[in-house]
Amino acid sequence: MNVVFDIGAVLVDFDWDSFVGKMFDKPAAEAVTRAMWHNPDWSEFDKALLTDEEILQKFIAKEPDYEKEIRLTFARLGSCPIRKAGAIPLIERLKAAGNRVFFLSNYFEYLIHVAPGVLDFIPHMDGGVFSCFVHEIKPYPAIFNILCEKYGFSPSDAVFIDDSIRNIEGAEACGFHTIHYTGQDFDSLYDEIVKIMA
Repeated sequence: MNVVFDIGAVLVDFDWDSFVGKMFDKPAAEAVTRAMWHNPDWSEFDKALLTDEEILQKFIAKEPDYEKEIRLTFARLGSCPIRKAGAIPLIERLKAAGNRVFFLSNYFEYLIHVAPGVLDFIPHMDGGVFSCFVHEIKPYPAIFNILCEKYGFSPSDAVFIDDSIRNIEGAEACGFHTIHYTGQDFDSLYDEIVKIMA
């Protein structure tokens, strides 16, 4: 079986509220969150069709009085993601059971460069696809098709794990088995994967 993981909020914690809350008072943190994290233009990072500065200008346009805070938040983004301690043991356990393990992530190149350590589980995997390098994002079919074609497997022979219900629905539409990740411990997640494979 092929096991496909999302990265953010599954293998890596991305606690945005705590991250901005440590930098700014509540009104500034809320403004930065509205301008960036809750802005649909955030997905432009993951598509990588615009420059980082072009995307930042979209954020600043939402909250022009907070340009300094928005730029500081972007500059410090590398301290936001934290790799979950159980990620590598889970991957190794799945591989030891004879599975191939991949990632499929809406992720942007800047974050790969400023926080490479949180992705140290990738060498333990059999491969994967970052949205920023193929200019496609979940939940749309193209990125799922790219993954399957690159590694030569059918969606029906794979289980996809993601915290986003939209991405789960997108994967199911492509024919994947799915698990909606809601924070369950990795032992429980492993059992869910095994149950699907049985």
